[in-house]
Amino acid sequence: MNYQWYPGHMTKARRMMQEDIKLIDLVIELVDARVPLSSRNPDIDELGKGKARLVLLNKADLADSRATARWEDYFRKRGCFTAVLDARSRAGMKAVSSAIASACQEKKERDRRRGIINRPVRAMIAGIPNVGKSTFINTFAGKACTKTGNRPGVTKGKQWIRLNREVEMLDTPGILWPKFEDQMVGLKLAVTGAIRDEILQPEELALWLIRYLTAEYPGILAGRYQMKADTLPEGPDGHGGETGGISGEAAEAAAVLAGIAKVRGCVRKGGEPDYEKAAQLLIEDFRSGRLGEITLELPDPEKQI
Repeated sequence: MNYQWYPGHMTKARRMMQEDIKLIDLVIELVDARVPLSSRNPDIDELGKGKARLVLLNKADLADSRATARWEDYFRKRGCFTAVLDARSRAGMKAVSSAIASACQEKKERDRRRGIINRPVRAMIAGIPNVGKSTFINTFAGKACTKTGNRPGVTKGKQWIRLNREVEMLDTPGILWPKFEDQMVGLKLAVTGAIRDEILQPEELALWLIRYLTAEYPGILAGRYQMKADTLPEGPDGHGGETGGISGEAAEAAAVLAGIAKVRGCVRKGGEPDYEKAAQLLIEDFRSGRLGEITLELPDPEKQI
């Protein structure tokens, strides 16, 4: 299955961002800490060229902390300031404030030399759908400034928000890019909820997720669903599904999905496993963190952003 979702309003949003970038001191990009590279829109690199950059690794409470530390190092080595947070909690907001101050230190010094004092930093907040931009803004500001939702595509227009005396932020709609060159990127975004569930095949996502977890987080499925560990298949060549497809491991992954269906009572009339219902349950358990802290990709030191 090809994973694409590019509603018309995203084209309009990209044009708005191009028009407004000249007003911006800092581009803040929110990414999903579980898929930091896959959840980056490559268009933002071009849009933000010449601007200070801050990458916020959101949903870090759902991600593997060891992997998140590696991603922080990856982005810093490529010239970006970083901070780790869970946008629903104020716990990470002090680190965000500090990162904004560091990223805009040169801008403030230029202002002072020109006699400009106390002009707030103008930041553009960008990111793909459902990465938590609106939740982050509301938490950072300490009040409800934007509409939020647990599905992609809630924010449709732009708005300037005065967060505090130091920062004004331009909120923009979440935008994907028109075509995923690597379908594994689309698959990971689908698993994490960045693409509308209505256009997806949950069984396909669940089978890939089972293979990945079996290889990279052995025992996590058996622990969650109280299944014997020896019923779980090994991933292909130890790569946990990164070879892209389910091929010969389909039957083994399907057996695990059938086991989840049996344990959780996802059964059709006649006793047949309800694979779709079991798949939806597994995906929701992953998205909510009930499976544990999981990261679906690690940085490649040779790969540029």
